[in-house]
Amino acid sequence: MKIAVNTRFLLDDYLEGYGYFLYEAIRKIVADHPQHEFVFIFDRPYNQRFIFADNVKAVVTGPPARHPVLWKLWYDIKIPAALRKHKADVFVSCDGFCSLSTKVPQCLVLHDLSFLHYPAFIKRSHLLFFKRYTPKFLEKAKSVATVSLFSRNDILARYPVSRDKINVVYSAAKEIFQPVSREVKEQVKEKYTGGKEYFLYTGAIHPRKNLMNLLKAFSVFKKKQKSSLKLVLAGRLAWKYNSFIDALKSYKYRDDVLLTGYLPEEELVKLTASAYVMVYPSLWEGFGVPVLEAMRCGVPVITSSGSSMQEIAKDAALYADPANYHSIADQMLLLYKDEELRADLIEKGKLAEKEYTWTKTADLLWQSILKAVG
Repeated sequence: MKIAVNTRFLLDDYLEGYGYFLYEAIRKIVADHPQHEFVFIFDRPYNQRFIFADNVKAVVTGPPARHPVLWKLWYDIKIPAALRKHKADVFVSCDGFCSLSTKVPQCLVLHDLSFLHYPAFIKRSHLLFFKRYTPKFLEKAKSVATVSLFSRNDILARYPVSRDKINVVYSAAKEIFQPVSREVKEQVKEKYTGGKEYFLYTGAIHPRKNLMNLLKAFSVFKKKQKSSLKLVLAGRLAWKYNSFIDALKSYKYRDDVLLTGYLPEEELVKLTASAYVMVYPSLWEGFGVPVLEAMRCGVPVITSSGSSMQEIAKDAALYADPANYHSIADQMLLLYKDEELRADLIEKGKLAEKEYTWTKTADLLWQSILKAVG
C-alpha cells in the first residue's frame, strides 16, 4: 500500500501540537509497517531527520500553505496532483484539513473544535475558513480520528457525522520526558529563577491558554503567601500576545515571572522535571499534552475543569475553573501548603500517564487509516 501523508507541520524550527502528534505517530507507523511505502508531502524545504526510514519518499510541493487562500490552493490543487503522480492509496492529514477535490480516500485527524468555542482567539480569516470548511472536511474524509472522547462528543454534537466514522486516537507525551536528578534540578533553578522553586506553564503564549488569569492567580498566591516561588512561562509568542506582554510590563510581580521563549526539547524536559508544580489553565484543549509531560517527570499538575484534561488525568491532577482566577489560585495555595497531597498527586500521575503511549497512538491511527482505505 502507498500511504501519502500531509507533513507540512514537520517544521525544523519548532514542533508543537500538530507537529508533535504527526512526528511521533507517523514515525512509529513507518517503523511498524516497513512493507508499505510512505510519501511525505511537504509544503516547504524539510530537514532530513523527518525522513524516518527507507520506505519514506519526500515530496515538496509549494507554495507554503500559510493562510486560507494558499490552504485552498495546496489542498485542492497541489495535493490531488501529488496523489495522482505518486499513485497513493490513501491520504493521511493530521492538521484538521483535507482535500475536497481528490478521489483518493482520506483519513482526517481533527484535534478539537476550539475555534467554535473561542472564536475571538482566532484570526478572522482563519475562523471563516474553519467554519465554512470543517463540516465539508468531515463529510469528505472516509475516516476521522480525534484525540479524546471529549473531542469526539463535541464533534458529534456540532456536526451531522456518523459516530462510527470517528475513532478516538489518544495522544501521548514523548518518552524523553523523565524525572531528573536533584543536581540537575538545582542547576535548572539556578539558571532560570536564581535557585527558587517555580510554578511552570509550557505552551504557546496565546489567548486560549488563559495566561492573564494565571497571572492574576499568581498575584493572589503571592499576596497570601509572601513566598519566593517564581512563575515560569515556557513557549513561543504565538498570536495576540501583545496584550499579555503589555500587561506584564506593569505587573506587580513582574520580577517573579520569567518568559523563556521557545526552548529546545532537551531543555524543556529539564525545565519541566525541575518544576514545583505545572499549572496548565488552558480554556479549551482536545487533549493537553503538557499535563502528561509533567506527570512523566514526576511533577504535580493543576489544570482546567470542563475540558479534555479531566478525561486524561482523572484523579491524578487538581482542577480549577479556568474562567475564575481565584479558583486557580486556591489550587496553587493548596498544593503549596499540603506536601502530602503533592506527593500523592505525583504518584497518581506516574500511573495515569502510563495509559498513554505513542505505540497505542500509532496502532489506533493505523486502524483509522485502514478504515479509510476500506
